[in-house]
Amino acid sequence: MDVSPPVARPRVRAGVLWAGGLATAVIAALVALVATLVCESILGVDLLPAAAVGVLGWSDAASYPAGAAVLALLATAVLHLLMIAVPQPLRFFSWLLVLAGAALAAAPFAYDASLDRKVATAIVQVIVVIAIGTLSTGVAHRAVDRAPAPPA
Repeated sequence: MDVSPPVARPRVRAGVLWAGGLATAVIAALVALVATLVCESILGVDLLPAAAVGVLGWSDAASYPAGAAVLALLATAVLHLLMIAVPQPLRFFSWLLVLAGAALAAAPFAYDASLDRKVATAIVQVIVVIAIGTLSTGVAHRAVDRAPAPPA
């Protein structure tokens, strides 16, 4: 009979996780905004439209920051689910981010546009995913409490 000592069980502090998720959404939106401004104002390369003009009442210029914020909140929800449901949640989360980043990088190349617009759009989208990933994993580490091991 194997008598292993009791193992401390991690507890997810949802308030900390979601506060960090909201902060991540703000930063992701700002990253997308700055990247869009750099591409369009400094480099003179217009990004591919993220949404049809007038969708939900915002302009095309607001689509990338709004999409980045929504993606960050969705990532927080997925991360929360993984943290309470699977072993090694950050490993699964990292793979999800890599796959999402690859899909977002490849998506612009499916459109009929100039190569510079496709490349710029792909780079902006990957930068946003990297920002979300690095911030979310840091928040996840902070949002976990190691509960004391139950008495034997």
